[in-house]
Amino acid sequence: MSRFLAVITVLGLGACAGDETATAYGAAEKVWVLQELHGSKASDIATLTFPAPGHIAGTAPCNSYNAGMKAPYPWFDAGPIAATRRACPALQAETGFFAALDAATQIEVSGDTLILTDDDGRQMVFTAAPDGD
Repeated sequence: MSRFLAVITVLGLGACAGDETATAYGAAEKVWVLQELHGSKASDIATLTFPAPGHIAGTAPCNSYNAGMKAPYPWFDAGPIAATRRACPALQAETGFFAALDAATQIEVSGDTLILTDDDGRQMVFTAAPDGD
């Protein structure tokens, strides 16, 4: 009987852990559109979504991508980033987008604004698409 209770207790503790990623802090159920990259207006369209706890996905200027994300809020650590491999004229912008996403270490979600910041203070600023699309 005591072994049964110990198993139930351990299983119950795991269920209480919950989602501590940005998904649970207002990032989920929105499509985030890149507005600014390192102080400059974004020249190409890129998006970021949080489709499930521990995951990010979106579209870069040329390709769609996804990655795991396990860091608890307000930390951000996504990767490795997997992307499709289409060529397009905006590949240089896409390379910069992926490099900035990979370098991000903190996330802040405030209403319809999401900011990713790297260790040097450079930021990626996103806003929520008007109707989640």
